[in-house]
Formats: sequence, C-alpha cells, structure tokens
Amino acid sequence: MRAVTSFLKKPQGLLVLSLVLVIFGSLFAGMFNTSFYSVKVKEIKFEADHGTLSGLLYMPKGAGADDKRPVIITTHGYLNTKEMQDAPAIEMSRRGYIVLALDMYDHGDSRWSGDIPVKDLFSTFWIYSQYDAAKYIYEQDFTKKDDQGNAYVSVSGHSMGGFSTLLSMYMDEMNALQTGYRMIHAGISVGSDYSYAAAVAPQDQLQAAYGSRTVGMIAGQYDEFFFNKSDEEKTAEEKEVQGTVTRKDFAATASGKAFLGLAPDAARGEAGKFIPVESGDLTVEGTVVRPSQTGEHIMFTPNQTHPWNHFSGTTTGHLIDFYAHAFEGVTSPNQTHVDLDSGNQIWWAKEAFNFVALIGFFLMIVPLVTLLLRLPFLRNAISGEIATVSAAVGGMQKTIYWIAIVFSTLIPAILFPTLMDKEANGLNVLRIIALVLLFASVLGAVIGFILASSKKTNYQVSSRMKNIAVGSVLLAIVSLVMWLVFNYADQIVVTSTYFNEPTTNQIVYWALVSALIMIVVTFAFHYFSKKDAGTRFSDYGISLNVVTIIASLVTAVVAVVIGYALLFAVQAIFGTDFRIWTFAVRTFESEHFITALRYAPFFLIYFFVSTVALNANTRGKRGGMFLSIVLNVGGLVLWMALQYGLDFTTGVAMYPGQALNAILLFALIPCLVIAAVYARKLFEKTNNVWVAALVNTLLFTMITVANTALFWNLV
Repeated sequence: MRAVTSFLKKPQGLLVLSLVLVIFGSLFAGMFNTSFYSVKVKEIKFEADHGTLSGLLYMPKGAGADDKRPVIITTHGYLNTKEMQDAPAIEMSRRGYIVLALDMYDHGDSRWSGDIPVKDLFSTFWIYSQYDAAKYIYEQDFTKKDDQGNAYVSVSGHSMGGFSTLLSMYMDEMNALQTGYRMIHAGISVGSDYSYAAAVAPQDQLQAAYGSRTVGMIAGQYDEFFFNKSDEEKTAEEKEVQGTVTRKDFAATASGKAFLGLAPDAARGEAGKFIPVESGDLTVEGTVVRPSQTGEHIMFTPNQTHPWNHFSGTTTGHLIDFYAHAFEGVTSPNQTHVDLDSGNQIWWAKEAFNFVALIGFFLMIVPLVTLLLRLPFLRNAISGEIATVSAAVGGMQKTIYWIAIVFSTLIPAILFPTLMDKEANGLNVLRIIALVLLFASVLGAVIGFILASSKKTNYQVSSRMKNIAVGSVLLAIVSLVMWLVFNYADQIVVTSTYFNEPTTNQIVYWALVSALIMIVVTFAFHYFSKKDAGTRFSDYGISLNVVTIIASLVTAVVAVVIGYALLFAVQAIFGTDFRIWTFAVRTFESEHFITALRYAPFFLIYFFVSTVALNANTRGKRGGMFLSIVLNVGGLVLWMALQYGLDFTTGVAMYPGQALNAILLFALIPCLVIAAVYARKLFEKTNNVWVAALVNTLLFTMITVANTALFWNLV
C-alpha cells in the first residue's frame, strides 16, 4: 500500500491514475449510453433544407427496415449541444424507440448554410432545425408509418429547442395540407412557452395546427425565462418586477389555460393529466383551411429551474410517460422493454461515469506537463528559483492586504451584470471611476516625482517616493485603458463575422475588465508596499526570456493536444466525451478551432494576469490553494447563491434580468476553479507564469468555444 501511495505521488503515477479514470469512466459511460450494448449509438450528419445537421442516432438492436419503430427527435437549448439530451435519448432507446439527439443549426457540429445578418442571428437555428430533421427522419426506412403515410415521429426540445418543437408541428401541418400526410405524430416542449414561437404564428393558430396530435409541455415552476403571466394578468406590483418570480404556475395563466383547452376566466387547469382539447379551426389569411380536431394535451409543472430540466429524473420521467401515451398501440412487438416504469432510469449512471472521466482528464494535465518539462528543449520553460512575494507585515499592512483580497474576490462578481450585458448606466459609473483613478494617479505621480527629487528628502524617503511615482504612472496608464474599455464598450468584442459567438463575447469582455482590475491591485501593492519590502519584478514569475516563452508555448500546446487526442480517441471508441451537466469537454470541428484562435489572445490576457495575481497573493501562504480558488470564483459563487437563493426564498432573483448570464456561470465557475489550481501547480513546476497561463488559455478557450452557439455564416 505504501508503494502504491508513493507511486501515485510521482507524475508517472498520477498520469496513470488519470488515464485509468478516463478509460474506466468512458467504458462504463459508453455501456450505459448504449443500454449495455443493446442500442447502437452512431453520430450522423445529413444535408437538410437550411444546411448540415448533426445528431446522435440511437438505434435499438433489431430496429430497422424490417422492424420499423416510432422515432423521437430530441434537441437542446440555446447554449448546448446534442449531448445535453442524454437522459431522454438513453431512456427512450432502451425502451426500444429510435432516437435522434439533434444538434440544432449553428450548435455542436451542425451548420447553417446561408448568410445570416447579425441582427437576425436568433431567427434562424431554432425555427427550422426540428422540422428539417423531421423531414429527414420521415424518409428513413426505419421510421414507422400508418397506411396513409403518417409517420409515428415525436419531436421534443428544451428551451429554444422547445420553440423549434412547437413550430415544427405547425410547419408539418401546413405541409400536410398539401401532401395529405403528417411527418410528426406528437410533440412535447421542455422549458419553453409560446413567447418566441408566437413570432411565427399566434398561440391559437399554433394549437389549431396541432389538431389531433398529442402535445405536451414541461413548465418548471422556477423557470428563469418563461411561463410568466401576461401583462394583462399581472397585478401592478408584479408589473414592476421583470424576470423570475417564485412558484410560477403556468396552468393558472391565460396561455396555460388555452393550451389545456380552457377559457381565460376558467379555474386553473389540471397539470399532469392528458386532457382532450379542441384545436380550433386552422386558418390562413382569415380562411379556414382545416376544421377543428380533437387532440390530447398535457402539462407537467416540476419544481425546477430552467437548466435543472436537463439533469432531472423527474423531467425525464415526465418525458417517458408522455411518449408511452403518445405511442400507445403503435410500438413494435419487439420493443420488449417499452413498458418499463418511468422511474426506472439509468441515464444518471452514464452522467456519473462521464464525470469520472472528466476528473481523469483534468487530473492528467499537471503530471503530463511535468513529464514534458523533462524533455531537452521543453525544460527551458523552467526558470531559476524565485523568492516568494513579500508578505504583509504589521497590523495595518495585513488589514490592507485582506481588504484587497476581499475587494479582488467580490468586484468581478459585483460588476458581472454590468459587464456581461454592457449595461449603459453601470458603464457610465465605471467611466467616472476610471477617470477619478486616472486623475488621482497623475496627481500621485507628480507629487511622488517632486518629493523624490527634493534635496530635503533623505534617501529612504526619496526611494519610496520614486516607487510611488512610478507606480502612479503605471496606474494612470491602466486607468486610461480602463476608461477606453468602458467608453468604447460597444465596439469591443461585439458579435460579428469575426467574433461569432455572442455568449463568448460577453465572457471575454468581463474577463478583460477583471484582468484590468487585477492589474490595478497588483501594481498598487507592488509599488506602494511590496517593492519597499524587497520584492523584485522577477519574484512574480514574469520571465521575458524568449526561449523560456517559446518552450512554455510548445509545452502547453503539446499537453493540450495530447489531452484532446485522448478525447477524440475516447469518443471514437466509447462514443462519449467528458462532462457533467452543462460543463463539458467535447470534440470540435475546424470552425471551432478557428474561432478559438480568434478569442485566445483575449483570454491569454486574463489568464496571464490571473496567474500573476494568484501566485503573488497566495504563494507561500497557508491554505494558499484554497485562497487562490476563492480569489478566482468566490465572488461568482456568492453571486449565484444570492441569485438563486433570493429567487427561491423571496420570490424574486437578485438580478431578475440576468437569467442567461446566471446559467453561463454553471460552466464558467468550474473552469475558473480548475484554472486556479493549474495556475498554482504549474507555476510551482516552472517558477514562472507562462506554462500555466498558456495551458489555461488554450484549454479553456476551446472548452468555451465548443460548448455554445457558433454563428459561422454571419454577414
């Protein structure tokens, strides 16, 4: 046992352990993903009306042209990819249904083929993705149809995927009026009401188009985005609060009642029950093109937030119950597990083993870099031993130090809402603060230089004044840059043909400002305190040796390439990647790589400054690693706790209008936790910041870019 422990402490041992976790986790994740090899999971791509669509096709053993089955098309929301539909895909395929987990256009590996004006980027992918996929599925020889050619296909999606679901049934009905057959038999949306879909057709006509189909809605009671009352239904007090309100009850709203076939003044609709609903006449330009039909509608109202739907046995159970009812009597006799209880679920085990592999992946980087640094050229990335940055001494210095630590922890979170949305009022305040800091710095520089050059000043005071003067000059420069960044915010990393990921643009702007704030704090402490205590520039690990920088870059590139090569191999062999909920390391396309190169310089600024600041403030201190993590994410974690804590306890989130940005933090926070660990560990291996900053930049830029909407054809 002692020998094993000793081996694991070595980089070789830790590398072996990480590989074991990756292979073990991926093997078992693949087993559960395929329902113990009873389902073949294959990634497919096909040309559709508006571009190329990609998906994971879950094909149960025996299903095919000789044993046609009902098919379920399920898709993700705005920020996600096909893998986010693991739960319904696994559960329904193990019950014998054929499932297509779809990447919507401009998500994952799917691409929109036509030009997209920047102003219209949200009016493309979600409108057509599900319907275009349904047309493809209709033509496949494994899709079961009735004698009239109507297909037994169900569509489902989360958030914007839900809007795509609602619209696909409408488009299908319009097409059926011409062809005489339906390609979609049923549909259920998750985490989406009619608010976006109404841009194509009003709710009454969408429902009229559903006709005799079985249609469902899953409406979370704490959903951050949807299922609110209409303005007419709100009280005066409710109108003043925009955003999340606790215990939303969609079944009690006019829209929810209409979905359940009730009048606006009727009592609250009954959730969790299939209800016969008259669709109403379908009209085109005021002319009835198809009379009313009777279909079944059902609404589920789980006690969940918007992203929670993805990772929920409750929601997955509702989907299982819906499909079982929608396809009752039309399943294949060979679907031996079709009657499995909705509580019988295994998808969570796949997620758990994915998480094991994810841990192994991130555990691998430090020992891998350590071993790479032993190679002849790459060892040049290691600098000579450096001293620890001087610690605060005395009561006043320690007090100022901890005030700075708290400030540095909280300020990125305090500014998070303003920076993510580039909110005008907040930016105006920040411009004023930057100008005040600029004025104070210039004044400090002038006074410092005057006192430093005075003949009446002794050497010690003169030296201190000179440090203050030089520090003030640098602070003035940074303050000017900050003012420019705030003043020209609408021109910095904006959505365009070059910066084609809207949410990544938001994160980049937040990261740039956070980096500037860290520079201000670091400069101030160095020139106003630490330099007098003996701290040298080299103590921060900022080596300017060209060979060191090049060797560090090569080391970082090789480490990240090896990591991603392992990911691609795992996906090829086991059909899985590394993920937990919304946080994922997934494979990428060439477009993702090109896009990552565009964003990498901005993220390098952040991770370089972060690595300097974390090591300067925590290296050599007890609990330094924990303090590094707190500095990186403590404020954001507190922000999330307040955002959702207030939502659940008081009824209104701290920032009701920040729903999307809050969801981004579910993946951003884990990235920054791991980045803090790498910043400390890799600095210890090299005595400089370069390898840590470059590894974090390359790795987390690619993770960020590959996991959100990428609008490749913006014009």
